Amino acid sequence: MKAFFLRRCLSCLASLACVVSLTAADSPFARGKWIDLTHDFSTNTLYWPTAQRFTLEVEFHAHTDKGYFYAANRYSASEHGGTHIDAPIHFAEHGKTLDQLTVEQLTGAAVVVDVSAKANKDVDHQITVADLKAWEAKHGRIPNGAILLINTGYARHWPDAKKYLGTDERGPNAVAKLHFPGLHPDAARWLVAERALKAVGLDTASIDYGQSTLFESHRILFEKNIPAFENVAALDQLPATGSYIVALPMKIKDGSGGPLRIVAWVADKL
Repeated sequence: MKAFFLRRCLSCLASLACVVSLTAADSPFARGKWIDLTHDFSTNTLYWPTAQRFTLEVEFHAHTDKGYFYAANRYSASEHGGTHIDAPIHFAEHGKTLDQLTVEQLTGAAVVVDVSAKANKDVDHQITVADLKAWEAKHGRIPNGAILLINTGYARHWPDAKKYLGTDERGPNAVAKLHFPGLHPDAARWLVAERALKAVGLDTASIDYGQSTLFESHRILFEKNIPAFENVAALDQLPATGSYIVALPMKIKDGSGGPLRIVAWVADKL
């Protein structure tokens, strides 16, 4: 009888091991790697010249009188700085606030348009409809429900404000000295009219280029409740197609934006 139960137990264990193995193998994240697209937050984090920078204050960092170690900090910053998300309410009066954006809209398949060669030659380059159509001619139509990421190559300058923003000055007068690439308003209009996107992101401080004064691309996208990811890192590590994005911000009620932890899953090529 003992031998019978032993055989049964061994059989059950073997079956369980098989199930676990199959579950792991069948996972959508079984073979590949995660790539962190997020700059960390610190005193070096870049913010708009008029925005409050990130500060971290130590509340406690020591052993307590009961003998155990305990650490806790307090942080403060503007919503828009570092790797962050712009909720549509940021430039659309009736747009969604940060807490109203669904997880479904902030996750999904990504396409990456590389304009780094043009941006390297022109700090004020604006991504055009022609840039987007050239990408589609090579890789196919941007799928419905895609997250569009634009690689300008500017992440390589982080956190050098002079190279990344065009100026390291602070305050209202510095805004006119900003120079970095962005999305042309005509391209934004084409995207909302001709394609169905979940979100748009890029590796500069704004969806609109640095010299913009009307922030038209923001307004065009946000009127259609398409949020923006800004100051995204490591886009040069992603393929043009085939990556999966998870972009989950701090869920701030009524927020116009907030810190974003954005990562990409890139599956191994078969």
